[in-house]
Amino acid sequence: MKPANALLILLMTLLCGLSACSREATDAGDAAAPGDTALDRSHDHFTLANYEAFTTRHLALDLDVDFEARTLSGLATLHMQALDKEAREIILDTRSLHIQGVWMGNGDDRQPAEFSLGEAVGEFGEALTIQLPERFVPGDEFVVELRYRTDPGSTALQWLPPELTSGGEHPMLFSQSQSIHARSWIPLQDTPSVRITYEATIRTPVELIALMSAENDPQAPRNGTFQFKMPQPIPSYLMAIAVGNFVFAPIGEQTGIYSEPELLEAAAWEFGETQEMMDRTEAVYGEYRWGRYDLLILPPSFPYGGMENPRLSFITPTVIAGDRSLTSLIAHELAHSWSGNLVTNATWRDIWLNEGFTSYLDTRLVEMLYGKTRADEERYNSYTNLITQFGYVPPRMQALAPDLLAGDGEESQGSTYYAKGQFMLDHLERLFGRERFDRFLAAYFDHFAWQSITTEQFVAYIDEHLFQPNPGIYSVAQLEQWLYEPGLPDEAEVPVAETIEASSRFARDYAAGEVVVDEIPFGQWSPQAVVNLLAQLPMSTTTEQLTLLDSTLGLSKSRNAEIAREWFTQVAHRRHLPAYPAMEAHLKRFGRTWLLAGTYRGLATNGEDSELASRIYGEAKSSYHPLTRMAIEQIVTAQGA
Repeated sequence: MKPANALLILLMTLLCGLSACSREATDAGDAAAPGDTALDRSHDHFTLANYEAFTTRHLALDLDVDFEARTLSGLATLHMQALDKEAREIILDTRSLHIQGVWMGNGDDRQPAEFSLGEAVGEFGEALTIQLPERFVPGDEFVVELRYRTDPGSTALQWLPPELTSGGEHPMLFSQSQSIHARSWIPLQDTPSVRITYEATIRTPVELIALMSAENDPQAPRNGTFQFKMPQPIPSYLMAIAVGNFVFAPIGEQTGIYSEPELLEAAAWEFGETQEMMDRTEAVYGEYRWGRYDLLILPPSFPYGGMENPRLSFITPTVIAGDRSLTSLIAHELAHSWSGNLVTNATWRDIWLNEGFTSYLDTRLVEMLYGKTRADEERYNSYTNLITQFGYVPPRMQALAPDLLAGDGEESQGSTYYAKGQFMLDHLERLFGRERFDRFLAAYFDHFAWQSITTEQFVAYIDEHLFQPNPGIYSVAQLEQWLYEPGLPDEAEVPVAETIEASSRFARDYAAGEVVVDEIPFGQWSPQAVVNLLAQLPMSTTTEQLTLLDSTLGLSKSRNAEIAREWFTQVAHRRHLPAYPAMEAHLKRFGRTWLLAGTYRGLATNGEDSELASRIYGEAKSSYHPLTRMAIEQIVTAQGA
């Protein structure tokens, strides 16, 4: 997922996922209980499945989409392999699924299997335990067939009524599976350690179309039945589905846009450089191995900036700014086609292998397309984000690959692994030279293609293929300071961005009355520099000065979602009452957590507006995704709103 590169770190719920691709996960959660012991570094403890005894190779879905009931229902068939020949029960991950029957067999022969659902285990859901029939001997590959339906409260699925879509005539469904939400719409082994191919038959109302993270046919007829195949093995968090009144426009030989008709023209222009991004990435890091790369533009309620579902990234419309100033998000989701989708973290403790690498790659792409100045702005903002997070993320969780304890939740690292991983790779690039480091990364992606790996596998590989062939430059011991120690090593370099530093100076001088608004060179700045100026305004800035900035720049009406996000965050923290009506409209217009959380936090903590935060949330929450609701509820309830 792609986080927003901004200067304030905002609160995210523990269930929002380790991301997407989304630096949008932010706050640290409860510390583990004293005395908890470190868990096996190679085992994913965010799954209840016994994937080391049985593993899934292929998944077949046959599902009906029911908008009235807000459910998916039908069959999931798991093609599995027994790794432990003595094991006699299979444990799958579920969350609030209604299991109606289970069958097991070799080939086409099926027989009923006994099953039971355990009690809910926090965010992990309920373990589904399936007993192998008494005389059943699994072949080299056997099948487990499950009939089930989802719950209307599935944490992965958002069911939008027509009035919350752009067209206003048809309903819409979309999913968000990362990190452990696939289990709320499919019974499966919900861990990145297991990679599967899949196929699906999806039945929809005839006026709508279905799309998945698989091979999509832009010419598929609207006949109510859609077929999908995903021939490349993917982890469960990349399972994705969307159903709606979508149309398609090509933007390149391998790239295109799906959206509602009302957004298609603007989106096709905004993201028209996607094919060039792909071509440039291939030239440096190797072949794009997924066939097509299309984008699906979802409504403003999509909870993240983007999600890197293979072949079909899900994208928020809030990055359609009209000037391509926020397209680094597309660079991030595309880069995941190498780092994350092709080479995947084996456990969520290793998430930096996805997001740190991808943050490095997306900034390189921004530099290729838009120049070093804009890329340096991105790096500087990422650094500022990271330092802010170090103020509240527990020290042991500031490691890129921490030793997790039994009490740790998904949120414990905040999103430190994005920027810290990026800066580690930036440092290695400077030491070894860009050309040599690029060759190493291309070889790394090729060597581990279609695999899920651990941090320790990466360490062994980089030592053998970069450190040892180039002695005296860097060592494993130095690398391990980044991986296993808190904070940043002394060797880390602070990014430099002259435009950002200039905007910080103007913020201080403007608040002090040393410059007037007309003397600030906004016309020469990127939106990122404007965001920084707002974030750096001293608390001494007066209401009159804020009003003048608003009228000069049109902040309360800004089309740029990042500028609006930072502005309304400042409005709430400073109780800038003239902008409150526009602020409330902003909170009710969007559902992307990153655009909302800072403003809600400001209202909840400014000493006057906790009840207002609660009232606005109560009126807006029906349009928010379940993950966004969890995040905002955590903010307002934590402050007694």
